[in-house]
Amino acid sequence: MKNTTTIGFIGAGNMAYAIISGLINTGISTQQIKISDTSESLLSSRKAEFGLDTFTDNAQLALQCEVIVLAVKPQALSTVCRQLQGAISANTLIISIAAGVRSGDINRWLGDKNAIVRVMPNTPALLNQGISGLFANEFANEAQQQMATDILSSVGECLWVAEEGLLDAVTALSGSGPAYFFLMIESMTKAGAALGLDEKTAERLSIKTALGASMMASAGEDSACELRKKVTSKNGTTQAAIESFQDQDFEVVVTHAMRAAFDRAGKLAIELSDLD
Repeated sequence: MKNTTTIGFIGAGNMAYAIISGLINTGISTQQIKISDTSESLLSSRKAEFGLDTFTDNAQLALQCEVIVLAVKPQALSTVCRQLQGAISANTLIISIAAGVRSGDINRWLGDKNAIVRVMPNTPALLNQGISGLFANEFANEAQQQMATDILSSVGECLWVAEEGLLDAVTALSGSGPAYFFLMIESMTKAGAALGLDEKTAERLSIKTALGASMMASAGEDSACELRKKVTSKNGTTQAAIESFQDQDFEVVVTHAMRAAFDRAGKLAIELSDLD
């Protein structure tokens, strides 16, 4: 990404904050970043921390930016896009992190054939440990796609999908995924406490076990399946626990849960496309 590229964020919430922090940590100048929001107190906070130019008029921000990151709630996106009509050029890259809103609807609201990259990030981006699924519409060229990669890579890993509908699968897996692991940690903590551990000890054991297991899987030397087999001694305690999970169709429970998230993402896309 050019060191002169100006990036504007519409929406100053947590995900915008994470990406801005990531960009600055990678060496992007604060002079290249601008931000807009309806909350003047939130803008004041971002200005105080980063020294950014702030706006309450989205169109005024857009006039000064080559990349615009739409970081607002999905229900507000149609209104925001209409505010940008006439304020963006043919070469402007639009990056949307609004879940469930299709690129075709974004272009319909913007009123032109704009280069759009849709992104499904996840909350570990707040710790620069995120992973994002990305999809580019037919108007986004290779340079713009690389620019989107550069921006999102500042908070973690990026993976591109070839079809926009696959972002619903990304949503079901990694977008919603952190909550699945939080539920597992919560459940293991409660189970540990029921076995006699004090709650803080059980919670710490659960968290560090999840972290260590994730780091081992991330190392890439063995698959998750192989790692599981290595720690599952025949007739041992781990085998007893794994067999209990499997007797209760643990894999099926996970599959059904992710299918529910996937289906809901598809329904949200239809509901949001009707916004005017």
